Amino acid sequence: MATNGTSSTNGDPNKVFLIWGGEGWVAGHLKELLQQQNEKVFTTTVRMENREAVIAELDRVKPTHVLNCAGCTGRPNVDWCEDNKEQVIRSNVIGTLNLTDCCFLKNVHCTVFATGCIYAYDSKHPPGGEGYLEADPANFGGSYYSATKSKVEELMTTYSNCLILRLRMPVSDDLHPRSFVTKISKYDRVVNIPNSNTILHDLLPCAILLASAGDTGVYNFTNPGAISHNEVLALFKKHVRPDFEWKNFSEAEQSKILKAGRSNCELNSDKLAKRMQDFGVQVKDVHTAYDECFQRMKANGVK
Repeated sequence: MATNGTSSTNGDPNKVFLIWGGEGWVAGHLKELLQQQNEKVFTTTVRMENREAVIAELDRVKPTHVLNCAGCTGRPNVDWCEDNKEQVIRSNVIGTLNLTDCCFLKNVHCTVFATGCIYAYDSKHPPGGEGYLEADPANFGGSYYSATKSKVEELMTTYSNCLILRLRMPVSDDLHPRSFVTKISKYDRVVNIPNSNTILHDLLPCAILLASAGDTGVYNFTNPGAISHNEVLALFKKHVRPDFEWKNFSEAEQSKILKAGRSNCELNSDKLAKRMQDFGVQVKDVHTAYDECFQRMKANGVK
């Protein structure tokens, strides 16, 4: 069932946003942003793989824009997907394609919040070197989650109504359980590898701009640059939790406690940064974005 957000004459009367996966973490942030912009926004928890229900929901709400935040990532982490492959296919493959297809048939723009965890460092793209571009073929299938995500993305690019935003290790301004910072701050040990990250405070407004403008295709949806786990936790210690301590271990040691491999990579976000200049928006580099994120946490009393 969809639930109405807020609307106002200050928003665009020609736009209606419908957020799929409406009870999720990213969905909640998007709904709040759209409400702040006085846009007409609805949310839904209808299962994406249920074609009849999806069509009925689109007919009922009549959105101009769907923001797809639904999908299966696994709880407590992607290792869950290794033992529940049929459910992963049903949601992340059949469901995602079904929703995109139904939107196409209804002439509705569809933004899919996807993942950049489809790459791994290699000789051409080493740590600190060249980042992966949107057009580079996926080269990481070490987890079933990532393997399905790369395949479905390739198929989604067929659709002329579809915008694909590749998030990586998303971070919020609080210690929500789904936030990357919350996760690594609770681990006994962490690997120390540079990665691209998505600071939601900075980038979710960009998603609304891109969707509203009708952009399609793929964007690496990360703050420019890469940051290591140790650098993240050092900033966390500096601004939020002065007594915080952590330990490291190697990828080889990490692999012994995981069912599936983990993607480590840097995405090139030049395309996103250049497009945002058209809107007068500067996308902050990942180190600056993290520093400001933790400063906001401190100001809000997060510990």
